[in-house]
Amino acid sequence: MASAGAAADAARAAFREQADAKGHAVENARLAAAGLEAAFAAGALERTPALALMLTDLAVALDGGGEKLGGKSAEAARFILRAIGRELDRA
Repeated sequence: MASAGAAADAARAAFREQADAKGHAVENARLAAAGLEAAFAAGALERTPALALMLTDLAVALDGGGEKLGGKSAEAARFILRAIGRELDRA
């Protein structure tokens, strides 16, 4: 069952705004992920198993395992952020 209430709705909206913000996709992804982590910690959203996996994938894409991924990091971040956005309706 999805998290309900004003805090959950606000957390979802904040994530989507950050994910869609103008600017560098990698930095936007970092900020969006940090906002989700704060929402999980505050109890506004529930961390589903799928979200946990997607956030792990996002962290790998952003970190690149220590390698410079260049434009591939941004492309992967955008792809994963879209998937997270879809999953948030179940969180």
